Amino acid sequence: MKQVRPKKFLGQHFLTDLTIANAIADTVDACPDIPVLEVGPGMGVMTQYLVKKPRTVKVVEIDFESVEYLRKNYPDLEEGIIEDDFLKMHLENTFDGQPFVLTGNYPYNISSQIFFKMLDYKDLIPCCTGMIQKEVAERITAQPGNKTYGILSVLIQAWYSVEYLFTVHEHVFNPPPKVKSAVIRMTRNDVTSLGCNEKLFKRIVKTTFNQRRKTLRNNIRPLLNEMNAQREQQGMAAIDYSDMLADELFNKRPEQLSVADFINLTNMVETVGC
Repeated sequence: MKQVRPKKFLGQHFLTDLTIANAIADTVDACPDIPVLEVGPGMGVMTQYLVKKPRTVKVVEIDFESVEYLRKNYPDLEEGIIEDDFLKMHLENTFDGQPFVLTGNYPYNISSQIFFKMLDYKDLIPCCTGMIQKEVAERITAQPGNKTYGILSVLIQAWYSVEYLFTVHEHVFNPPPKVKSAVIRMTRNDVTSLGCNEKLFKRIVKTTFNQRRKTLRNNIRPLLNEMNAQREQQGMAAIDYSDMLADELFNKRPEQLSVADFINLTNMVETVGC
């Protein structure tokens, strides 16, 4: 069967180096004995190594041409080929509620969305590995004080231990991307609860990094104003946050805060609002 044509609108860059494909497939071994879901297998360059492992493997692919190729070349995988949009899937149904490893050569244009979905299903995904744009990998693994530290860094590191495994250069892809790639692994940590309102935690992280060069005192005000507006709509009195905003913590910029600092900030906001 003819090769699948990479499609730009799907963000497809097919890996051509089999040594690298095998190395990426081996990253799932950190979480043995549970099924694997590969996102965006394309022509199965990683799949061929995953299916040799003693575990159940399924793949999800939105490109009908790739699905046809996989069905023809991997007949034993027929029952495990899911023709769907990963971002719209109900992952609790994938392996009948069993935990699984998420992996793949992720499309660059949706990699962040994939990881936000992973966080929604963190109790089902103890391990996530794969290849993404190097810049995104650096954001995920960045530490406080680093200019690449941001929303993904905080939200993922709250629940996962992250490892930057290795860099992949452009020439091993068809077509070659304009940027370098990187392989990472994220493994669930021991945290079962952040000890704060987790929905508010996420809102605060996203709100403060939207204006990352401003101090917390200035960039959190829109959220506090919005919360007060909601209170007033419910017939409740607005909250005076001025004493809270006088705390030294609010002199910092969001990139200076650790996960623990954001948890503390969330509890401060909620306590004052009670």
